[in-house]
Amino acid sequence: MTEAQAPGDVVDLADFARLAQQRLEPGVWDFIAGAAGDERTLAANRAAFDRLHLVPRVLTGSARPAAETRVLGRTWAAPLGIAPTAYHTLVNPDGEVATAAAAGSAGLPFVVSTFAGRSFEDIAKAASAPLWLQVYCFRDRSTTRRLIERAVQAGFDALVLTVDAPRLGRRQRDIRNGFRLPIGVSAANIAGTDGRSPSDHALDEFDAGLDWSVVGWLRSISPLPILLKGILHPADARRAVDVGVSGLLVSNHGGRQLDGVPATVDVLPAIAAEVAGAVPVLLDGGVRRGIDILISLALGADAVLVGRPVLHGLAVGNQEGVQQVLDILVDEMLDAMLLCGTATVADAGPQLLLERGLSPSHGPVRTEPVHEPAASRPSVGLLRQDLHASLSDPVLDTMNFLNEVATHFPRAVSFAPGRPFGPLFPDPELMFDHARRYLAHLEAGGSSAEQIREQLLQYGPASGIIRDLIADSLRLDEGIEVSPDAVVVTTGAQEAMLLTVRALIAGPDDVLLVSTPCYVGITGVARLLGVTVVPVPEGPAGFDPATVEAVVRTERARGRTPRACYVVPDHSNPSGNTIPMAARAALLDLAARYDFLVLEDSPYRLVSPGGQLPTLKRMDDRRRVVQLGSYSKTFFPGLRVGFVVADQPVTDGAGQNTLLAKEIAKIKSMVTLNTAPLSQAVVGGMLLAGGRSATAHTTESSRFYGDAMASTLSLLDRWFPAERRESLGVRWNAPAGGFFLSLEVPFPADEAALARSAEEFGVIWTPMSYFYPDGGGETSIRLSVSYLSPEQLEEGVARLARFITAEAARCLPARSTALPPL
Repeated sequence: MTEAQAPGDVVDLADFARLAQQRLEPGVWDFIAGAAGDERTLAANRAAFDRLHLVPRVLTGSARPAAETRVLGRTWAAPLGIAPTAYHTLVNPDGEVATAAAAGSAGLPFVVSTFAGRSFEDIAKAASAPLWLQVYCFRDRSTTRRLIERAVQAGFDALVLTVDAPRLGRRQRDIRNGFRLPIGVSAANIAGTDGRSPSDHALDEFDAGLDWSVVGWLRSISPLPILLKGILHPADARRAVDVGVSGLLVSNHGGRQLDGVPATVDVLPAIAAEVAGAVPVLLDGGVRRGIDILISLALGADAVLVGRPVLHGLAVGNQEGVQQVLDILVDEMLDAMLLCGTATVADAGPQLLLERGLSPSHGPVRTEPVHEPAASRPSVGLLRQDLHASLSDPVLDTMNFLNEVATHFPRAVSFAPGRPFGPLFPDPELMFDHARRYLAHLEAGGSSAEQIREQLLQYGPASGIIRDLIADSLRLDEGIEVSPDAVVVTTGAQEAMLLTVRALIAGPDDVLLVSTPCYVGITGVARLLGVTVVPVPEGPAGFDPATVEAVVRTERARGRTPRACYVVPDHSNPSGNTIPMAARAALLDLAARYDFLVLEDSPYRLVSPGGQLPTLKRMDDRRRVVQLGSYSKTFFPGLRVGFVVADQPVTDGAGQNTLLAKEIAKIKSMVTLNTAPLSQAVVGGMLLAGGRSATAHTTESSRFYGDAMASTLSLLDRWFPAERRESLGVRWNAPAGGFFLSLEVPFPADEAALARSAEEFGVIWTPMSYFYPDGGGETSIRLSVSYLSPEQLEEGVARLARFITAEAARCLPARSTALPPL
């Protein structure tokens, strides 16, 4: 901003537009502000938002709305990005370089125009958030190919093919002005644009005969996902999905192509309904307020893009001006979310909007989408906003991301997936031996051949057929005395979480506490069930019972009831921390005093070296602990067998008592009926082979994982000795077991940094921010050491050290000069 301009001079986007018009030459202003024909569509884009009304909701408890959203596998700080606009250098010499830097600071994506005034390479150097390339297809396909190849090489994330511009629209302001590019302004990535009229260049060079085959051609020359920009008809949206595009941009080109077409927000609902969540749907056109973003989300958009306001900010205040434009929009959106009781982006739906033409005094708030009555909806396809809001929550994408990210960078060393090490798995042929051993066990117990056949091949009891063996193994391995009646066999620990949370959380005022950072599986379960999650943040020393008590008191004061607290007390996922003995006892005391249950999930104990602290369940003499277990780590994940130990008495008030396990089994009978008996038979046979103990199978694995953790810590010490560690501001914890450790770094450990790490240094890790339900962990990463061979660990830590050093120098260049050599 200039010294003459006080901060108070700019409070909204209209102020930026006014100041920009004062600074720019009239012809340049008209080129940016103008549109086609009589500019009816330009006006309609804005007027359409003015006709839509948000309905506030009160006393919702949504104190801190979460703006983050996830599009094409990347997390954006808000559902907002920068639309492609040509020649940013028309308004500021820094042009797209300044815009990219501002977008990165805001954590938002930038769609770079084919006609950018700065080179793709310079723009990419300034960027720290996703860059997409907006593509015009030229008659000379080699020109388009070269542009795309340069963008790929520079690290762009996606292609946005503009499909509504076989030629540029008739823009009367430019015709009257005889507009041509000023001296010194040109398309930096295309030759022959100096001093030309943009419309004449398009007429000469654009391929006006494009058809749907262009999508296949783009796919053949580039690995990047493809979005189509300029979709206004549901049939085109459906065709786009059918040919395999990765996303749609509902756009009328800001009114700059065919005048008289509908406003984008008016056609958005029908297009969102047509694609039914198959691909992300974005919108541009007329967005000038944060409430416009929330309205667009309510009507089915995954995010919106803004174009002209970014140029206004760039003209007025360079990079700082662009960032202020973005900040204003996000702040206004957060205000609107708070006042509408909308806790997350995923919660925005048609219930936020008032039917057109009504006011609170004239008619009801309607819960159907404002675009069409239910009876007239298309017979094929579902409205995304009619599905459960959790399906739009980024946390539900996290598990797939962790499992699949390595496939996108096959040559990278991946510290991301928390999987067991495959070479430790037993020979598959042994599974038949284990199953036969279990059959022999049944026969020895008096079961007839027909009974055995029925037990293994028919639907079975919801609570499982190996409960007695699980109870025996808990006694032998963990010193836990529990009746088989208190055990429910589940399809992995993930189902155990879902069943238990569903049983315990009874109403809207019941909440689930989670020690944070926390395993994403528990937050995903809560989102699916509509359960409110309340984070209990770990302190510098890890889990702190005093923090639990403070959170419980706060929730009670708000009229809410903490029903359970989820913890991973041993070598936790994601931090690797272990809850000390005194803190375990204090947590159990708190659970008894404040009447909540502790959900104990400890899958890493038996595959960690050395002696372990007693489980919470073993220490539990007041039946305050529900234990969640799994054989995925101790045996192998393909079994998909877990369990719940829930020995809490349940009474109906009439003297009829049962166990919580029985109630959980009722829910399971409505979800998966029963856990596969054949998988249970294999687990049962493996337990029998170990003398009813699971630890008999974990000697090799616990040694391997212990060595992997010790090796990783030693390698980190080698690459970051004390002096270098101190200079860089790098530190990590030192877990004694488990799969994970946490590494603190001196830069934002976001997805943009992860992309640079994977592409430039060949190493993958997980942003710790994924594991914070309410935000946090922005400068921490999770390393999983379980999935790599010793050779891969050594190479991976070396690559990681080079990445951290380079990223620290990039973000904090002054620090790099004082660093000892790597």
